[in-house]
Amino acid sequence: MPATLLVINPNTSTSVTDLLQRHVQARLGVAMQVRSVTARFGAPYISCEASYTVANHATLDAWAAAVADGQRPSAVLIGCFGDPGLFALRDGAGVPVSGLAEAAFAAAARHGRFAIVTGGARWKPMLERLAHALGHGLSPDGRLGLAGIHTVAPSGAQLAADPVGARRLLGEACRAAAERFHADAVILGGAGLAGMAVDIAASVPVPLIDSVTAGAEWAEQVTRTASAAAGHADRVVAPAGFGIVWHNVSPDLAALG
Repeated sequence: MPATLLVINPNTSTSVTDLLQRHVQARLGVAMQVRSVTARFGAPYISCEASYTVANHATLDAWAAAVADGQRPSAVLIGCFGDPGLFALRDGAGVPVSGLAEAAFAAAARHGRFAIVTGGARWKPMLERLAHALGHGLSPDGRLGLAGIHTVAPSGAQLAADPVGARRLLGEACRAAAERFHADAVILGGAGLAGMAVDIAASVPVPLIDSVTAGAEWAEQVTRTASAAAGHADRVVAPAGFGIVWHNVSPDLAALG
C-alpha cells in the first residue's frame, strides 16, 4: 500500500487546492497517494500579516478535520509559500510536516546562496522572518542562505489568473534576482505558480526551484526515510495531539486538544 500525503491549502481558494493536487500527485506518481484539502475559513489568497495569522489557525483546523474524517497520512505538506501553522502542526501532528517554503529553502540551499521571486510586496518581510526562523538566513561569509527577495506587484492569485503574462513577468524577475543578489539558485515561490518554473527555467542563468515541486520531493524523501526506519526498536514517534483545552474552536480541533 503506497504512503499517503495530506496537502493542506491554508487559502480558501479551491482552485489552488486543485492545482496543488494535480502537480504534487503528478510529481509523486504511484509512489504516494495525495489528498489535498482546503482551509474552512480565512482569506482566498494569503497576502498580508493578518491573513497569514488567520491561516495559522486554519491550517490546524484543516488538519483536525482530516483526522476527524479518518485520515492518517504518512506526512503533511502545507501548500502555501509561507508555511502558516508549520511549527504548531509539527508539534501535534505526530507525522512529518513541512511546507512549500521550508522545502524550497532546503532545495535551494544545496546550491549555495539563493534568491526568492514571488508575488506581492507584503510577503517580503514575512518570508525573511521565516527564512531566519528556519536557519536559512544569509551566512556570515555570504556563501549560504537567503541573499534577497524580489517581489513582483501582482499577487500570486493575480499571476495564476494570467499565466501567459505571468511567465513573461516572472522570467524577467528571476533573471534580475539572480544577477542582483549574485544567487546560486532562485526559488519561484507560490502555490498558484506551480508548474511555471519549468517554462522559464531555460532563460534563468542559475537553477530555478519550483516550490511545489520541492514540497513533493520533500514528501517523497521523508516517507522513504520513515519506511527505512520502520521496525527499529529505538524509533521515536511524536504523539499526536496538542495537549490543550481549547475554548470556542471547531469540534474537530477541540477533539485534538
